[in-house]
Amino acid sequence: MADQIQREIAEILRREVSDPRLARATISGVEVSRDMAHAKVYVSFLEMDEKAAEADLRALERASGFLRSGLARRLQIRSVPDLQFVHDTSTARGIRLDALIEDAVARDRRDAADGPGHDETE
Repeated sequence: MADQIQREIAEILRREVSDPRLARATISGVEVSRDMAHAKVYVSFLEMDEKAAEADLRALERASGFLRSGLARRLQIRSVPDLQFVHDTSTARGIRLDALIEDAVARDRRDAADGPGHDETE
């Protein structure tokens, strides 16, 4: 059910929501409680600072009623879970780590190309 909710919320955001802030959201995962009363929706915002991401997260929270009604139409289930949006920073953190690794590898290559005995202080 969590995967289906994830797909449907992403589709609703892409096709039915006119707020451009919400179009930047990527639904990275959903966890549904056992009783189906609550769902944590993990959202990432690429290439955004923390302050802008928090503002967009608040916009998602304000749109939760619209999203729930869209889920009710699409999923045809008796009770649609309450949606709690959580900022998922793992993707952005992964991108930053990749960049750091690439920088370190490039630095190692430059150091190796300079050869042994090269002293940068000279």
